[in-house]
Amino acid sequence: MTEEETTSEKPQEEHSQEEISQGEETNQSEENTQTEESNESEKSSSFMELGVDFLDKKTALKTSTGKQAKGTGRNWYVIHTYSGYEDAVEKALRQRIESLTMHDFIFDVIVPKESTITIKKGEHVTEKKRLFPGYVLVEMIVTDESWYVVRNTPNVTGFVGSGTIPVPIRPEEFDVIQKHLKKEEPKFKIDFTVGEPIIIADGPFKNYEGLIDSIDEKKGKLKVLVTIFGRETPVELDFVQVKKK
Repeated sequence: MTEEETTSEKPQEEHSQEEISQGEETNQSEENTQTEESNESEKSSSFMELGVDFLDKKTALKTSTGKQAKGTGRNWYVIHTYSGYEDAVEKALRQRIESLTMHDFIFDVIVPKESTITIKKGEHVTEKKRLFPGYVLVEMIVTDESWYVVRNTPNVTGFVGSGTIPVPIRPEEFDVIQKHLKKEEPKFKIDFTVGEPIIIADGPFKNYEGLIDSIDEKKGKLKVLVTIFGRETPVELDFVQVKKK
């Protein structure tokens, strides 16, 4: 092969390697996009359970700096946070409102929670459970300044919306959330299911085995079918009186 033929083949090889590299970058970008969409879908499931669907809304409204439509006014907005840092974000944002005197633009910050009752070491324990892990609600008027105060709070990853444009929660959607916040009676949190075999741990039928016939989460009661004298008998028990077999 002549020197000229060898020289003419080299650019083709380099071009082929470049195409391969671009193809790999494209595939990686698609994988990252799919992962982000999957994570967002998982995060929004708790909102959908309450019938709140504003997470998928888009808006084209902008100010001159692209933060919000002019005249939008006072509304509730949702911000993303790193999971487990919701309470820290609430505390930090309240401190920033004070120190930066933003009371006229940022009015309230809440981490929606509901009370649940769990059983630990044989006793009822009341705990506060976050309704929407990874999210915090902020009542505010969006301006360039208030947007930056909220967005630059530690552990905040962004607003729910389209790009940098926050999407306000509709009043009817916030009413759904508010109803859960106003519930005074805590719910029992238990992982038993109907038909599951259990062992009675306390009471006159201690150490008896039975099957769960029904569950009353509001009262924290179970109806268990226990065989007594050869007959299946329903017995009402407290959650704390039974354990998994």
